[in-house]
Amino acid sequence: MIHPPILQAQNLTQHYQISGGLLRPNKVLKAVQSVSFDLHRGKTLAVVGESGCGKSTLARMITMIEEPTGWQMVLDNTTITPTLWPNLRTDVQIVFQDPYGSLNPRQRIGQILMEPLIINRPDLSQSDRQARARDMLSLVGLRPEHFDRYPHMFSGGQRQRIAIARGLMLDPKVLVLDEPVSALDVSIQSSILNLLVELQDRLDLAYLFISHDLGVVRHIADDVIVMYLGRAVERSPKRDLFDAPRHPYTKALLSATPSANPTHRKQRASGRITIPHECTVWLPLCPAVLESNG
Repeated sequence: MIHPPILQAQNLTQHYQISGGLLRPNKVLKAVQSVSFDLHRGKTLAVVGESGCGKSTLARMITMIEEPTGWQMVLDNTTITPTLWPNLRTDVQIVFQDPYGSLNPRQRIGQILMEPLIINRPDLSQSDRQARARDMLSLVGLRPEHFDRYPHMFSGGQRQRIAIARGLMLDPKVLVLDEPVSALDVSIQSSILNLLVELQDRLDLAYLFISHDLGVVRHIADDVIVMYLGRAVERSPKRDLFDAPRHPYTKALLSATPSANPTHRKQRASGRITIPHECTVWLPLCPAVLESNG
């Protein structure tokens, strides 16, 4: 049985007005242009692309941190409007890239975890909030005694586990993961990815996983969107994208991905695996990201 998507996003667009200054025309920065996708329970949709392609802007729109220029979103059969945003934000949470910068260094871990409950669940007692926070620490692989410690007392991987726990405190339906392992050591990345997979299976979460690392995407994603200059240039199931990429930019990304295959490395060193020529031809044909406005 195929379940309907938990989140449907249509034509997400974000434009920013940039002042040109003296004797210069104003410009419009087209950060994201008409991106559409569906998210399903228990599935991971990865968004990949180079820095500046609009991935994090897309994350801020999905989590309702900023209102898009143009959009249509349906969350669990409810059409999202600006007036409904405060009520629906609890259903979509985010885990940021920097596990230290996203935690208040002046608050103990228990306070950090209970803060979403204090704001959104005033009906809960202090003891109920503390019990919920301690249970969440255990769920992400930390110990209850960590409740009274400060963020600087943890390693990077532990801090990211705390950030994940905070994102789950309100029982969200969608979790946006914005480069969640790129700031971690390679030895720690796999443990965080495995934790995310376990949590998804246990809680039936939908993930929007943003990354520039195709190796990480290959491990965790079900479907992949490739973004370039603010546009989604390709979307396909993970296996199809890695085995038979269609767009020249996707081929360029895959050709630049490190490989453990000695034959692949040898071919790349000899120049037989390079950025496709079509990509360099296609590049100037893209719509301008910066356009004059007046």
